[in-house]
Amino acid sequence: MHRPLPDTSPSPSPSDTRELALRRWLGGLAAAAGLTLCGGLAFWVFGPKGLRVDQVAKTWRLEIEVERLTVETGSGWCDELPPSAQVLNRRRLESDPSGQRQGELEHCHYRAPQWRVSYLAQRQGRAPEPPQWPSPELRPGDPARQGLGEERLGKRQSFYELQLQSSDGRAWSCRQSLADWQARPAQTRYRVQVDRFGVANCASLPPLAPLPPRPASEPGQRA
Repeated sequence: MHRPLPDTSPSPSPSDTRELALRRWLGGLAAAAGLTLCGGLAFWVFGPKGLRVDQVAKTWRLEIEVERLTVETGSGWCDELPPSAQVLNRRRLESDPSGQRQGELEHCHYRAPQWRVSYLAQRQGRAPEPPQWPSPELRPGDPARQGLGEERLGKRQSFYELQLQSSDGRAWSCRQSLADWQARPAQTRYRVQVDRFGVANCASLPPLAPLPPRPASEPGQRA
């Protein structure tokens, strides 16, 4: 049998132990500093930045869809056609391809008047000019053709924006509610968050209280 040889290596002295501990402490400190530096660099590259910008204008844009009554063709089940539909042809089916209907089936190709968007009426400006809805002239319909060609006002949309610009010429538009848009001064300076792609975070704008005397209602509508 082979017996293990006794360990004859000299035991470390107290000074050697202290030196080893100091090396380990310095190594850990260097690693922590490296992580901190890398984290700071990553935040500088990837994190949001606070950029000082000037609010150069407050703009508004109000839009109304104008619809026109026109004739369009379509197809559907004959017992579900619009009341004003004119049937062009009928076709009998033995079964419903979707399996939702049973019994005698008739499918119709028809023509009927429909309201469709004809154009977009728009008005825009900037403060201190007050926002105003456009007032387009609506054409009457032809009585001899069931009112075809008649126009009416449709969906409305409003856009209230702050125009921001940095010292290097970059520009952004930040949409606001009417109350917030009214509460902000015509020109001022902010600090906003801008990501590494150059996109401004409009939610980082400092909030302002609305002005008491001014109602937060759409122009042309009651508050």
